[in-house]
Amino acid sequence: MSQTLSEQILSHAAGRPVRAGELTVVEISRAMTIDSIAPEVIDVLHEQLGIHQIPYPERCAIFIDHVAPASSLATAQAQVRARHFAREQGIEAFYDAGQGICHQLMVEQHLVMPGSVAIGSDSHSTTYGAIAAFGTGMGTTDVALAFATGHSWLRVPETIRVNLTGTLSPVVDAKDIVLHLLSRVRGDGFTYQAVEFHGAQALSLGSRMTLCSMTTEMGAKAGLVPPDDLTRNYAPVPDWLRVEGGADYEDVIHVNLDEIDPLVACPPAVDNVVPARDLADVHVDQVFLGTCTNGRLQDLVAAAELLRGRRIAPGVRMIIIPASHAVLQAASEDGTLSTLLAAGATIGTPGCGPCIGRHMGVIGSGEVCLSTGNRNFTGRMGAPDADIYLSSPQVAAATALRGVITDPREI
Repeated sequence: MSQTLSEQILSHAAGRPVRAGELTVVEISRAMTIDSIAPEVIDVLHEQLGIHQIPYPERCAIFIDHVAPASSLATAQAQVRARHFAREQGIEAFYDAGQGICHQLMVEQHLVMPGSVAIGSDSHSTTYGAIAAFGTGMGTTDVALAFATGHSWLRVPETIRVNLTGTLSPVVDAKDIVLHLLSRVRGDGFTYQAVEFHGAQALSLGSRMTLCSMTTEMGAKAGLVPPDDLTRNYAPVPDWLRVEGGADYEDVIHVNLDEIDPLVACPPAVDNVVPARDLADVHVDQVFLGTCTNGRLQDLVAAAELLRGRRIAPGVRMIIIPASHAVLQAASEDGTLSTLLAAGATIGTPGCGPCIGRHMGVIGSGEVCLSTGNRNFTGRMGAPDADIYLSSPQVAAATALRGVITDPREI
């Protein structure tokens, strides 16, 4: 009987055929945690599970990325603990401050493979579906159990099929696809469901990562792009992993890319989406380009193309934080970095930056920030009375130039 991609991957990991709605125990190919959660994972392992030596260190990964470099003594102490734990346990997949964001590195460093199951203590672990892996976020105890046993349990999700047709217009981005989808299905539209994006062959790996990352904002358990030549160029794809005709989808949604405009999510909800052109009266204090959603080289290049030969508006702070050291180095080598700096932007250490409001760009009372991140909840990036708008890198660059939210087609 035909299966969805999630059913295929979870069946393989469970060692038996499984269908949507079933509870199953699966083998985890990679379990990861981050600096802000690692101490809690260690506590669960030691104090609740009595585990002092994990059995599969080669399946584990730890990242110092959410507050990197450390912004306080407490943060520094927690990171020291994570470093010591990684050394003691023999976890070779340990990435320290400055190397980049966990999700970017999981894909960039080939820590996750097509057809595998990967879990993380960060909700945007759905990103790994860009290379046809089943990636999902879990809580501290579940991640600790995966560290301790190499396995986890879950309910096999139903699947929503999203058919992409048409072609994106210039300066319209994968972020706009997701914002368009959010405007239609809302923030809880895919609760505990998997999302398959069909028709994404023309999208880059980075764009696919953006799509899959933000399925989390729709409540999804996982987001996946069917494997194709791009996937196979990344890594071998198992013979058993393929789109099967007749698979049972909970729903099918059609998205015509020709009809998508540059969009913006307005505070305080990710699904409060309007065209960028309708917000021309919104002045901004800060523009933030980065995060696991939009901090890749293609995002920096897209912004640089609009900023080249121009200067950002007076009174606007533009903070750019690459998703990884490799992205920063590539942007330096191809001239992108110098273009951004010449426009007046500030470059930060690769990592999550101000996305969670801990450092490197926290916004103050009454300020407005346009971010390429994934969340704009009240207080997310600082003061509870600050406003956060979400957009693509192209809208971010255009907005930095004019000081008000701007449709990049006007530049």
